[in-house]
Amino acid sequence: MTLSFFKYQGTGNDFVMVDDRAHRFDETNQALVHHLCDRRRGIGADGLILLRQHPEYDFEMVYFNADGRLGSMCGNGGRCTVAFARQLGVIDSTTRFLAADGPHEAQIDADGTVHLRMQDVAGHQQIAEHDGVFLNTGSPHLVRFMPASTLADLNVFAEGRAIRYGALFREQGTNINFAEVPATPDLPWQVRTYERGVEDETLSCGTGVTAVALAASQHGAQSPVRLLTPGGELRVTFEALPDGAFTNIFLIGPATRVFDGNVEV
Repeated sequence: MTLSFFKYQGTGNDFVMVDDRAHRFDETNQALVHHLCDRRRGIGADGLILLRQHPEYDFEMVYFNADGRLGSMCGNGGRCTVAFARQLGVIDSTTRFLAADGPHEAQIDADGTVHLRMQDVAGHQQIAEHDGVFLNTGSPHLVRFMPASTLADLNVFAEGRAIRYGALFREQGTNINFAEVPATPDLPWQVRTYERGVEDETLSCGTGVTAVALAASQHGAQSPVRLLTPGGELRVTFEALPDGAFTNIFLIGPATRVFDGNVEV
């Protein structure tokens, strides 16, 4: 069987995109997904995304982690899927689509910038054991704020893996975000992320920078928050509520088509 695919990236977070409106892709074939995401033996990506038809929405986004398993919400993947949907002619500049965590709305500008509305977040939880803050922004995230000038030299793989497979999070897993408070308010918050499912550091994580932005509001950050990942800059806007919850959350950044092709599967 020949599989047609497209490769997209959002601030370095890259995805194999498949137009599966005919529902022909076998989503139970974890080995195939893992193979396609393999950077040496396959196409190479942080995840694979199916765009499918849905009777109540413009489309449905089905996201798989690079390990082949169905994933939770992926923010950068969501932005890339919106750009993919416009390329296919499924949408114009605005959309309402379904993802793993429920409905999302989005707008894509002429320059490819995607404004993706995220789910409301009920609040955050302090995790004293790891000196961090836990939030669920469609995917679970631990945010740890680092001392100034320490993030660049941090071994994110080792530190993130130790937390992800530690006793507290081992069963369900979590993503780990290490963030550095900017020296001045005009500079972006720097973020590096260890992602479960990829089981390594990625160049960017959309739900991760969203979690950092919300947690950073406890450190004086105000919407909009600029966040710099190794793959590029993103923005997050939000409204903080008196009860500690967050609403009107938008993840904003570019989504770019890299290449397309066919592969025998």
